[in-house]
Amino acid sequence: MAGPLLWPAGEPWPVCTAVHPKGTGHLLSDVRLSRRIQEDARGREYTEDERRLLDGMTRDVHVPDLHDDDPLPMLAVAQLYARDIPDLVGPEDHDLLQVFWCPFEVHGDGRTIDVVLKWRRSTDVGAVLTPQPEPPVVGREECVPNMCVVHPERVVEHQYLGLLEEELQEEIDAWEEARLDEDDADEYNSAPPASYATYEEYAEAMAAAEAAEPEEINYMSDLSIAPGWKVGGFASWHLTDPAPVDCQVCGAAMPPLLTVAMWECDGASRSWLPVEDREAGNDRRVIDPTIVYLGRGLMRVHTCPADPGHPHRLSFQ
Repeated sequence: MAGPLLWPAGEPWPVCTAVHPKGTGHLLSDVRLSRRIQEDARGREYTEDERRLLDGMTRDVHVPDLHDDDPLPMLAVAQLYARDIPDLVGPEDHDLLQVFWCPFEVHGDGRTIDVVLKWRRSTDVGAVLTPQPEPPVVGREECVPNMCVVHPERVVEHQYLGLLEEELQEEIDAWEEARLDEDDADEYNSAPPASYATYEEYAEAMAAAEAAEPEEINYMSDLSIAPGWKVGGFASWHLTDPAPVDCQVCGAAMPPLLTVAMWECDGASRSWLPVEDREAGNDRRVIDPTIVYLGRGLMRVHTCPADPGHPHRLSFQ
């Protein structure tokens, strides 16, 4: 995530040519410095120097000579290899996907991010471009992903509830209600409350009892669609009614290629959290490692299954 990329030295870097304010926003260097300071200060107060630096980081006209119609280097977002991700399907013999976006949410009628996808054969890359271009200014801090390494895990998803046949939806509702009835019965038949000598004993007993309780499981949160950044899978339509996303060239239904989410799980979807992260499940570095928030919190990039070269489309939730 967030570069550096396997980009050929002789190939032009993607740029944004749309006309929009490009010198006004947050300095990319400030965004990264702010995150380093916050990480270094975990568990303690900021020093005077840290506070002074943070207070000086403001949204402003930082590059007045950067005109609205000047080309702006795209921000490197992700580099994904087919060898690591079996569901990463692109043009034939292409094993590497590189994702870029312009870090200003001002494009098109929906005023959203502009995304660029680059498929390539990794073995064709000779000398690598260095240094790699970056935009000096970004529209929002949340448009900048943290640099981190991807550890892909393949999981099984199931179709969004509202797109299932009505009879199957009713069966799922009945199954969930039966589980709730079982949990209520277990709670009713529980042992009478004990008395505790101190509040500390009470708090410890309550924590142990809570940890021993079985987690409530439902189709939408735990069995249907995994949260977080992912390749492939199904699309969730939790904020809007399901909407078709069809190829504007050939009309084929376009499944999600890449989902960009504001967190890897929330309180209702912790069952998807990797086992090795369970102990640190409330740590922001686990829940929100990329610190990206686009649109209303979730963006999907859809590609044409008939021809990955057809223009991709975006959807937001």
